[in-house]
Amino acid sequence: MATKDLHNNIAPKRGISPVAAAQTDNTAIVSQIVDTAGYGSVEFLILTGSLADADATFTVLVEDGDAANLSDAAAVADTFLLGTEALAGFTFADDDKVFKIGYVGIKRYVRVTITPANNTGNACVAGVWLLGNARSKPSANPPA
Repeated sequence: MATKDLHNNIAPKRGISPVAAAQTDNTAIVSQIVDTAGYGSVEFLILTGSLADADATFTVLVEDGDAANLSDAAAVADTFLLGTEALAGFTFADDDKVFKIGYVGIKRYVRVTITPANNTGNACVAGVWLLGNARSKPSANPPA
């Protein structure tokens, strides 16, 4: 029998916290490093709120490595991504949307960096790691 149980097979993790004071310059927004151990799939969800600058763009970079602090971080090859970094990127016109990028590489640790360009207005951006296909079920609730 097929099951519709997503709940016991995923673990959401904080990626980029929502903040009261939005990004107002071109400083890179770096996600938390996610540990993929115990999960067979990894997705990063980018949530945008208001993006006030009329010509701002936001590029996405996915990095991985074996060190827990990602001191060995390297850009992920396109063959290890589901979707593209370009499709996960966005512009000032993308208020209140959700973007995603998946990772299928072999490294244990992953992070995402979102880099604004031409941003002088408020940019509200948050992110969530979604680990899936838990090897040990049910996954913890609340997530650890």
